[in-house]
Amino acid sequence: MVHNPDQQLQQEFNRWAEAGEGEKMENHHLDITNKTLRLMDLKKTDRVLDLGCGSGWAARLLAKAAGEVTGVDVSDEMVKQATASSKNYANVKFLWGSAQKIPSADNSFDKMLSVESFYYYADQDAALDEIFRVMAPGGRIFILINLYKDNEYSLQWVHLLKVPVHVRSAAEYMAMFEKHGFKDAAWKQIPDDTPTPDDYKTKSFRSLDDLKAFKRVGALLLMGTKA
Repeated sequence: MVHNPDQQLQQEFNRWAEAGEGEKMENHHLDITNKTLRLMDLKKTDRVLDLGCGSGWAARLLAKAAGEVTGVDVSDEMVKQATASSKNYANVKFLWGSAQKIPSADNSFDKMLSVESFYYYADQDAALDEIFRVMAPGGRIFILINLYKDNEYSLQWVHLLKVPVHVRSAAEYMAMFEKHGFKDAAWKQIPDDTPTPDDYKTKSFRSLDDLKAFKRVGALLLMGTKA
């Protein structure tokens, strides 16, 4: 029996880990993530948090440009996979933890990246409070999500998810950022330029044209700075 939302997420993403979904997430999100990394202006002195790190693929990308990278995920199986796959990266570590209770000290990070996980967090307000706590003053956060109201095509696959999710607009997220003390809140859409073969079969969209339109509109990138 699942007693709380974090346990429900843990069970679902452990199932994803066992099914090899971590590698698929890298293939699906690499283009939009690389575009986001360029906006992060990473430096060798940066301490970076990868929140909802999954199998660790984005953390390894971050580690090539940053000083220290810490990946946190609610799935212990994902954390095991990430640790095993990152043995050649001396500046990366992975921790099991919830977005509502990040296992790091106050002011630990200069930058934060979260790829395609924020809408799963049961209490997004608590998560933003925790993110604010662990960010150093002036720290920048970058939250990248594919499910949001401003991309109507993304709403086609909500019913396929086996855990509850939040579906908000960019404007709603901006209001949340400001409420939780983040300044310079901004957002932009990041199109996915990965080619889609004409014979590609999709179970998530009503048609191949809808999938292509979803990618053209792009993911939502939310940005803010700890005041």
